[in-house]
Amino acid sequence: MKIVVCIKQVPDTTSGVVKVDELGVLRRDLMPTIINHDDKTAIEAALQLREKLGGTVTIVTMGPPQADIAMREALAMGADEAVIVGGREFAGSDTYATSGILAGAIKNMEYDVIITGRQAIDGDTAQVGPQLGEKLGLPQVTYVEEIIEATEEYLVVKRQFEDGYHIIKIKTPCLLTAIQELAEPRYMTVSGVWEAYKKEVKLVGFEDIKDDLEVDWIGLKGSPTNIYESFTKELKGAGTVLKDLSPEKFVEAIVEKLDEKHII
Repeated sequence: MKIVVCIKQVPDTTSGVVKVDELGVLRRDLMPTIINHDDKTAIEAALQLREKLGGTVTIVTMGPPQADIAMREALAMGADEAVIVGGREFAGSDTYATSGILAGAIKNMEYDVIITGRQAIDGDTAQVGPQLGEKLGLPQVTYVEEIIEATEEYLVVKRQFEDGYHIIKIKTPCLLTAIQELAEPRYMTVSGVWEAYKKEVKLVGFEDIKDDLEVDWIGLKGSPTNIYESFTKELKGAGTVLKDLSPEKFVEAIVEKLDEKHII
């Protein structure tokens, strides 16, 4: 089985470093980045499918040359191949443009299953995966929390839903979007890291896939989404702290506060 996993480098939110240009676009090349959490889950799910059915796992990302670090990490986890889709023409792409660019690159690959993370922690839109499936004309299942059965011809998956779950049988080729419950990402191994830096990370540019793109719908100019405002999340206050009270007085003070806020 040939499996393609689409991943994204996202800002490392623990670093406290965020760079934005005058148009409100993240300067990813100036920030420490990590592989998006849901995308790591997608990598692990793909590796488990390969272990069961054989085949290959190819990692694809759209990003600057710095994405090589994330690709090496994915290779060290056990992926077979890695492809970076990059170029100045793609800078500033929103979800619609990004999905079109990824579709243009993946059209020329062999695949049975495409797996993406549900959503990225920087945009939080959960749009690229479904848009990619639509542009490639693939059946898709989103919010997958378990692969119950897998064959070359079909998959049976459990899909998380608002008040329950769906069990869905889907023919291959198909696209899945993964949530964190689907798999626990494995750690890189020492030998995996060694091998990862011996492998080639393929670079795909605009000229390589321009015939498979809607060129008017790529990059910042071809992105229908406009950023209205960007701002730093406001921190919550410390709240009310009660000290040096007897248990009875603690209860009395808490009940008083709940009554004041009309909670009870």
